[in-house]
Amino acid sequence: MAIQVTNYQCPACNGPLQFDAATGKLSCEYCGSSFPVEEIEALYAEKDAAAAQNMADEQVDESSKWDVSSLNDDWGADADGMKVYSCPSCGAELICDDTTAATSCPYCANPTIVPGQFTGMLRPDYVIPFRLNKEQAIEALKKHYEGKPLLPNAFKSSNHLEEIKGVYVPFWLFNGEGEGAARYEATRSRIYRSGDYEVTETDHYDVYREGTVTFELIPVDASTKVPDDYMDSLEPFDYTDLKEFSTAYLPGYLADKYDVTVEESGKRADYRAENTVERSLRDTVIGYGTVFPKSQNIVLKRGEVKYALLPVWLLTTKWKDETYLFAMNGQTGKFVGNLPVDKSKKWKRFGLVYAITAVITAAVVLIL
Repeated sequence: MAIQVTNYQCPACNGPLQFDAATGKLSCEYCGSSFPVEEIEALYAEKDAAAAQNMADEQVDESSKWDVSSLNDDWGADADGMKVYSCPSCGAELICDDTTAATSCPYCANPTIVPGQFTGMLRPDYVIPFRLNKEQAIEALKKHYEGKPLLPNAFKSSNHLEEIKGVYVPFWLFNGEGEGAARYEATRSRIYRSGDYEVTETDHYDVYREGTVTFELIPVDASTKVPDDYMDSLEPFDYTDLKEFSTAYLPGYLADKYDVTVEESGKRADYRAENTVERSLRDTVIGYGTVFPKSQNIVLKRGEVKYALLPVWLLTTKWKDETYLFAMNGQTGKFVGNLPVDKSKKWKRFGLVYAITAVITAAVVLIL
């Protein structure tokens, strides 16, 4: 039987403690401190309990990791018909079937694309096929220019559409469950007259809610090439079109290889899941005049992760030696992209607003 030996250390200086038979206490020969045996035993019992709790917490954290067991890199016979292209400018790695030519990078418009070997690629679980074509994407870009008063006049006519590509953007899809409990301080008021007085009577309530929310296929884009706010703005995708992945959907399009891991993307999935639970609990608190959150506790049970390719049209234009990237949801048509601003128009508009505000202010002063 193993014997556990504990070397007690002085709480004051961390020096070794020894039992002093004369005093019946544990003493430190370095700093001269002495402590009752019961005190040191209690201190170490507390430390052991804390250490055991930390180990338990670590085990819980380990078991609550996202389940990636279903992800695999077995492409089977399809791998023989796949190509890989790498952009030396922005680092994008793109895959496609051997009938699709990648003449330039859809992210930075760099015309130099280097062919590479198809290895180490995860096979997607799902794909949403493109529903909208290239012509519809170009029309959406033109419509995006409309109603932009600060857009330079010459931009529409002189900017050059450098590149337009249909790209399957990689997404991790997260499944799981969120258990939440929240407490709110709510009020309900009524106003009535009592003689010559108007009385406001306010009742205060302590409201408690708890519940479980199951979430399926929370999308988080797994590519750093397109800004996250672009991809967030293109949501939602219609999952009724979600198909089991097949390379038959790839001809004519490029597919981006993920460069953000499940662990890194999981933080964003956690944030979205927690917000969903919080909002779901809050939405059940109705019938009150005011509601103020007091406390909440949300515990996530992380489930299986799936890998999907979702359709996005990427358009790049050049104007005054600058490249502008636009994106359109290839399924729903939602469009996003930043446009240049004419600074002279901006200041003129600011001056007009300021002048109108000044006139209104002066008129109010004269009336008063």
